Amino acid sequence: MKLTHVDEKGVKMVEVGHKDVVFRKAIAKGKIRLKPETIKLIQEGKTKKGNVIATAQIAGILAVKRTWEMIPLCHPIPLTGVDISFEFGEDYIEATCEVRAYYKTGVEMEALTGVSVALLTIWDMVKAVEKDEKGQYPVTRIYDIRVVEKVKGT
Repeated sequence: MKLTHVDEKGVKMVEVGHKDVVFRKAIAKGKIRLKPETIKLIQEGKTKKGNVIATAQIAGILAVKRTWEMIPLCHPIPLTGVDISFEFGEDYIEATCEVRAYYKTGVEMEALTGVSVALLTIWDMVKAVEKDEKGQYPVTRIYDIRVVEKVKGT
């Protein structure tokens, strides 16, 4: 298998000009582990910084739209839709980011970026209640970030 972003001349942005524009979709998921008390605060809307889930959705969507600016070899992609949703467990929140576009290259990096930034935003908004007496995060973890589905064409 050959790497597409490297050749004998060095690093490059992959040429996609010859490819057809087709429907592209990617779904990524990831989790953040939190104290059960923190999960309850989020669900009851009692966090000091405001609505954690709405803020995480907005942050994730903004990150998807700017993926090409953060990951050096990504193409700017004309997105047609982004959805970010959350499922609650007893001690975790699972974020799902679905990205859609009609373009010449896939949207996996955008979905992964969206889910990552959404989870980071949750952490940022609840870090005060997740810290222990020494300012450490013994429970809090972001984990299991992955692409769960990729679609090319319809």
